[in-house]
Amino acid sequence: MGSEQRDRAWAVVLAGGQGVRLRPLTRHLYGDDRPKQFAVIAGGRSLLQQTLKRVGLRIPCERTLVMALREHASFLESEFAGAPAPRLLVQPSDRGTAAAILLAAHRISWWDPQAIIALFPSDHFVLEETAFMDHVAGVVVTVEQRPECMILLGAQPTDPETEYGWIEPGEPLGQTAIGPLYRVRRFWEKPTLETARVCLASGGLWNTFVAVAKASTLIDLGRQWLPALHRQVARLAQFADTANASREMQETYTAMQSVNFSKAVLDHCPPSLVVSRLPALTWCDWGTPERVLESLRRQGVLPPWAAAVEGRSVNAAPDRTGERTLTSMTGAIGC
Repeated sequence: MGSEQRDRAWAVVLAGGQGVRLRPLTRHLYGDDRPKQFAVIAGGRSLLQQTLKRVGLRIPCERTLVMALREHASFLESEFAGAPAPRLLVQPSDRGTAAAILLAAHRISWWDPQAIIALFPSDHFVLEETAFMDHVAGVVVTVEQRPECMILLGAQPTDPETEYGWIEPGEPLGQTAIGPLYRVRRFWEKPTLETARVCLASGGLWNTFVAVAKASTLIDLGRQWLPALHRQVARLAQFADTANASREMQETYTAMQSVNFSKAVLDHCPPSLVVSRLPALTWCDWGTPERVLESLRRQGVLPPWAAAVEGRSVNAAPDRTGERTLTSMTGAIGC
């Protein structure tokens, strides 16, 4: 990534989810219902801190914006105590990924009208972090060259997974420094096993929901596909960094509908939407206890809470020995 692209690259980390599907595991580890992004599942860092460390390999802290929720204030305080903190934008309530993404795009555009934004969920496991972020950096350069594009990162599937979203690549758009680009022909969200097998056999990719686009492109997508939400979020820009910002944010979010960005925007496969295949690396969405356990098992580590995940009784209080073992055995994880 050249110096100009580095200066234009911003990261948005989506950290406002509730992590309901992973709650059996986080409840076992902590005795409470904390969202998964604030849980230390393996190693010494929470999923959010792992994400920020990974992002920081190519995008600096001062150009990283974490989208969070007010109700998670106590967790956020613990996350960033005594450490360099990224920019933080706290939403009054959860109104879905569309509100978080559009608000982030408007706010970053306010600071830097030419910004290129990389979107990151905060619950992913990536083993080869440097290779992953090198690819993200290459996508940023590609967006600089093709500013009309929103580029999704698709992971090479290993099996007919029915709990992931799938991307069906369409028309090839040519070769780039990061490999070929393809228009997105279709999405399959949590398909049947039969459909997943067809996707796997026909060259489909797992949808990581990691994406790169200019801030202006994200705003235009919101304007086109979510006009009411776009107007609500755009209105907040005039109150940024003013005494009325908190009150206006609360009133606006109270009137908002909850909208999923994937369903409301990406499922329409707008012409600007393209996909880039990640290089061969270990990627997993840690959405469920079973998926977490499977990905760790593949690394040769069986954590102490495995019995609970697999339905057996756990009589002793959970300990951290398995996590220390994971750190020592797989230092490249960056946990």
